[in-house]
Amino acid sequence: MTGMNEILLAAVVILWIVVIALALAVLALVRQVGMLHERLGPVGALVLPGGPEAGSAAPDFTLEAIDGRTVRLGGSGDGRATLLFFLSPSCPVCKSLLPVVKQIARESGDALQVVLASDGDHDEQARMVAREQLEMFPLVLSTPLGIAYQVSKLPHAVLIDAAGTIVAKGLVNNREHLESLFEAQRLGVASLQDYKRLQAQAASEN
Repeated sequence: MTGMNEILLAAVVILWIVVIALALAVLALVRQVGMLHERLGPVGALVLPGGPEAGSAAPDFTLEAIDGRTVRLGGSGDGRATLLFFLSPSCPVCKSLLPVVKQIARESGDALQVVLASDGDHDEQARMVAREQLEMFPLVLSTPLGIAYQVSKLPHAVLIDAAGTIVAKGLVNNREHLESLFEAQRLGVASLQDYKRLQAQAASEN
């Protein structure tokens, strides 16, 4: 009986040693993840080559949305900035970002107009608007608009200030990418990548 108790006691001790070792390993992993996150910093939208650059005037377009609204791009003319969001009914990432677009529109209030841009079949686009409850945003169908901005991949977003200047743009695959356009505007840079590059340059000069 005594031998059995000793075996059980040894098993319990070994079990506790394993649990403590696992806990220490998890803590070390959490610390490494935190350090990696700090090292990487925020990730901005991917700026693809081609199209008008940040800091340049946005191409002027006056378009009719599928619901009949007239949309002016290149400076809204009413003191609002414009978030131009290129999407497609067949793009799953576009769909996943629509709640973020709605949230940004709510939080920005009258300071921002959101314009959705696409091309293709009118009826298919209208079904997307109804399905995703996007009636609050004008949706324009314009191949020339996509060509002007050299949109080759979706979803693509462009932030234009009230004066008609492109603030930031890029391929946006997640919430962080989309929000980075507004962060770039706050920091006064073309992109978060530029901000990090300028920081590194300033650090090397000091």
